[in-house]
Amino acid sequence: MKKQSFNQAVPVRTAQTQPLFSVTMMTQAAMIATLYVVLTFIANAFGLANHVIQIRFSEALTVLPYFTPAAIPGLFIGCLLSNILTGCILPDILFGSLATLIGALGTYALRKWKWCAPVTPILANIIIVPLVLIYGYGFLLDGVSIAYCYGYYALTVGAGEVISCGILGMILLFTLEKYAKKLFPVT
Repeated sequence: MKKQSFNQAVPVRTAQTQPLFSVTMMTQAAMIATLYVVLTFIANAFGLANHVIQIRFSEALTVLPYFTPAAIPGLFIGCLLSNILTGCILPDILFGSLATLIGALGTYALRKWKWCAPVTPILANIIIVPLVLIYGYGFLLDGVSIAYCYGYYALTVGAGEVISCGILGMILLFTLEKYAKKLFPVT
């Protein structure tokens, strides 16, 4: 047996598990939240971030839970901050952010199937955002029922989500897939 003095390091074997709140995960979440806010501000400058017609470029980031669970809090916090900073009303801040959180959780849950990555963000926004537009903002079309308004807003929000999540998000996913091991290392 080899002698070892007290001033030498002893190698220790540890389990290869990733801690829930590692510095890497918190940094990734913060970067994703920052990107979400910046991209929402760009869409807001063109009048596309809020209300009936929404094409938030930032919603393309909802495919990131496919690569890392750090994207889930990053997307939620980014959406929450974006909604606050772009002047949304309280129901939009709460329920819009909740829709993004549900979408991110769904993307993470369906990460085994690449093509399903944008499905839950699209569905969550199609279901929740029209209710915010009707009951939060009071956007009702004259002379038509609430059900018709809901259907119309589901189509307009859905179209924007298909563009943001379905098209831009999948372009992002396929682009990042080439660099996933470098960008999102498993520690």
